[in-house]
Amino acid sequence: MQLQPKRLNARDAAAYLGLSYSLICKLRVYGGGPRYAKLARRVVYDIADLDAWVAKRARMNTSEAA
Repeated sequence: MQLQPKRLNARDAAAYLGLSYSLICKLRVYGGGPRYAKLARRVVYDIADLDAWVAKRARMNTSEAA
């Protein structure tokens, strides 16, 4: 039985979200991106936080406020 990872590194998190690696790095530096954790020198993203970040940005139409 293969366990599914609960946390992803930045490159895998970007692929999971359909974003470029450079964009997820910029969002981490300048703000506005999903929550992350720093484990020693590694940056990891919890999959639940990635899903919550996407859900928070869901809109029904373009006139809804961000």
